[in-house]
Amino acid sequence: MAMASGDSRLQQQPSQKDAADQNFDYMFKLLIIGNSSVGKTSFLFRYADDSFNSTFISTVGIDFKVKTVFRNDKRIKLQIWDTAGQERYRTITTAYYRGAMGFLLMYDITNQDSFSAVQDWATQIKTYSWDNAQVILVGNKCDLEDDRLVPTEHGQQLAEGLGFQFFEASAKDSINVKQVFERLVDIICDKMSESMEEGNLITNHRNQGLKDSSEESHGGCAC
Repeated sequence: MAMASGDSRLQQQPSQKDAADQNFDYMFKLLIIGNSSVGKTSFLFRYADDSFNSTFISTVGIDFKVKTVFRNDKRIKLQIWDTAGQERYRTITTAYYRGAMGFLLMYDITNQDSFSAVQDWATQIKTYSWDNAQVILVGNKCDLEDDRLVPTEHGQQLAEGLGFQFFEASAKDSINVKQVFERLVDIICDKMSESMEEGNLITNHRNQGLKDSSEESHGGCAC
């Protein structure tokens, strides 16, 4: 199973400071998307508050929570948006895709329809979000193994085909919830580092080109 383990570089900040603390190095906007009832809200509450409510209450429109984490001595504020899965809220929720740096695209391993819809959700990400947004495919409710309808291998194959990383998780049993968010933050940070390095390379090449031109001009000077 292509499931990553938690990264020790990323640690949680004490919860009482999460909402009020305005001291941070970066702020990442993350979205949790997928069909209704796949467990998006439960997943967010398990991560942000370490709580779980078995009563299903459909999210109306969109909601969010704030969580602050540390990675490589950087304080990163996560603004995590929980979106409604119903079609009637689609216009509202897709408006929030812009500016999102990461997505958790979630399906329910006991619900084939939610898995079949993953491709459509992936298309929406491609249509409405930034090109460099990072995505993790999450097969939620892996505690319900006896009711499984989507084999793990199918989730892995779909994620590989879409170019996403893949986890199976359970909000109820707190399996891989923290690890999923840690991995998403990690790949966003890695992508940022790559972009910065590429920018430095471009700058260095330009500077080198200017330097070479200057030297050539000076060498050809008749003074």
